[in-house]
Amino acid sequence: MGIREAAYRGYEALLTRDLRARGSGPCHIGVILDGNRRWAKLSGASAAHGHQRGADKITEVLEWSQESGVEVVTLWMLSTDNLGRDGAELGALLEIIVDAVERLARDGRWRLQHVGDSSLLPAEITRRLNAAVDSTKDASALHVNVAVGYGGRHEIADAVRSFLLAGVAAGHSLEEVAEQFSVEHIAAHLYTKGQPDPDLVIRTSGEQRLSGFLMWQSAHTEFYFCDAYWPDFRRVDFLRALRSYAQRERRRGR
Repeated sequence: MGIREAAYRGYEALLTRDLRARGSGPCHIGVILDGNRRWAKLSGASAAHGHQRGADKITEVLEWSQESGVEVVTLWMLSTDNLGRDGAELGALLEIIVDAVERLARDGRWRLQHVGDSSLLPAEITRRLNAAVDSTKDASALHVNVAVGYGGRHEIADAVRSFLLAGVAAGHSLEEVAEQFSVEHIAAHLYTKGQPDPDLVIRTSGEQRLSGFLMWQSAHTEFYFCDAYWPDFRRVDFLRALRSYAQRERRRGR
């Protein structure tokens, strides 16, 4: 082990001890996996290679999350905006994403859930995603939301539409449904319904915006922006995010 690696390990151990002493970590973490293409460009590699390296990072991060006591992780793997990319690149990206989800399913530790609009995805991609998710229904470890074909505005629109259709199907008029409409009704029809809202959202690549990720759920969420591109995201970066979260006073609007 070289001097640099030894120093890195020592710092990692220091962060771990500090977090254990604080004892208050996030229950639900959202992760925006950003920077794969820019990482590839700097490396002189293809965009597909960058996406593959990013996919290979996921299991590590899930393991770090579980070790830290996190119960739910939401991974934003493909946005609704990404669906407008060049056909060849999009096709390769979808294949990499589905392969990554299938590998997570075969691992057997994670309970997977797809969050996003399946109708926006090719039928075969949706079939494979659903099969992978279904195969993990008995897993008892970390709950992992794979956000594929996901957009925050799209999710809210879907939630409102779902509520309205349910009311009409129950025999109510649109006027009656609108009259009883409330904030709680949207929450009950989100893709993540029944789950705790994210305590912490991490975005890699240095970009400091959410781009619509979990818009409704993140009203009281803490945010951590990391300069590393997603393929270069290290355990020490993850621990720094948790330390930043632990150092904040969460008032939840009060």
